[in-house]
Amino acid sequence: MLRASGRVPAYPLYLALAFCQALIFTMCFTVTSLYAVTEANLTPLQLVLVGTALEAGCFLLEVPTGVLADVYSRRLSVITGIAIIGVGFLIWGAAPLFVTIVLAQLVWALGYTFTSGATEAWVVDELGEERSAAVFLRAAQAGQLGSLLGIPLAVVLGLVALNLPVLLGGVLYLVLAAVLLWLMPERGFRPAPRGERESWAAMAGTLRGGLREVRRRPVLGVILSIAAIAGAASEAFDRFRDAHFIRDIGMPAAGGWEPVVWFGIISGTGLVLSLGVMEYLRRRMDLRHHRHAARALLVIDTGIAAAVVTFALAGSFAVALAAVLAGGVLRRVNTPLTAAWMNQGLSPSVRATVVSMRGQADALGQVTGGPLFGLLASAASMTTALAASGAVLLLTLPLYVMALRTPQERWRPEVSETSETAALPPP
Repeated sequence: MLRASGRVPAYPLYLALAFCQALIFTMCFTVTSLYAVTEANLTPLQLVLVGTALEAGCFLLEVPTGVLADVYSRRLSVITGIAIIGVGFLIWGAAPLFVTIVLAQLVWALGYTFTSGATEAWVVDELGEERSAAVFLRAAQAGQLGSLLGIPLAVVLGLVALNLPVLLGGVLYLVLAAVLLWLMPERGFRPAPRGERESWAAMAGTLRGGLREVRRRPVLGVILSIAAIAGAASEAFDRFRDAHFIRDIGMPAAGGWEPVVWFGIISGTGLVLSLGVMEYLRRRMDLRHHRHAARALLVIDTGIAAAVVTFALAGSFAVALAAVLAGGVLRRVNTPLTAAWMNQGLSPSVRATVVSMRGQADALGQVTGGPLFGLLASAASMTTALAASGAVLLLTLPLYVMALRTPQERWRPEVSETSETAALPPP
């Protein structure tokens, strides 16, 4: 194995990696849905099957790829994953065909699972647990800056050819992997003991332990059920958004802008609005009590459902745009609030298990729900499928009500409310 030169410390390298990955990823994904709709002319069912291939690949490959990071090298796992992601994007942009895009999604999923968890583990190995928490926050900010720059790049390149940002992104991922192969250090890695390595047997044991915990504390089943429903409902919006704009609503003729310009504006505006809303909530919300988080998430999911239905039934571009921006902002806000709520209700002994199970529940919901909405769109219309997905998301609301009725002492039975609150810093 080629050793790193060690010239670049781990901290600045990780920030640069977060920035570059976000920039390249955003540059590619700003145009991929538009590429699938206008160049590949995918049907509604094919659009959701593309997403199903991605989620199924991630679901099945997460464990075997984790072995490399646990047993051999975090660094090698990250570099391998980034290179494979680059190959996936090159396949994606090579030809506007359904089979090519599905193959690209599977390759991309393989690459993603090599980096998933390995990057964070590498940071903790190199910088230590105490320092890594602050580094993750800085990296998130670097990634947001990269995303903001990636959107206009996607628009400029997409005006030349829609597959150009995707192909360039694939090349840049390969270049990034080569640079990391030379510069990325690995001084803190110690192979995991055999009993702690990720494997199918270990995953089965973890799953059994998690299921026992869910039976012991039914409120955890509420979290998993919400994740599965939200995952299933999200697929229609994710796969039909661009197609519904182009085929059903129509893009405005004002200014003579190409669709790629409009979608770049939508993505950039949504990202900026999300940053502002999240900062406002961070300063205003007190998440030390689980009911506060559950109440906020109930309102957010209601808003997302309303935005999706409004988008589905919109009779004008302006109404559809407002609905998409509102829904996108709420979805971005939902993610960190859900993470805070879920971890607030978990004891350290079961946190990793339930967090993993929640991710699998979300993926399972997408894999099962996506094809059903695709069939509905094929049999009826994308409008019907989108409206139905908004209605499905409303099924989470009774679950939030159940959580709201759960006393704090039952939500966190291992810790008293007083001692836990005292241990938390002020919001």
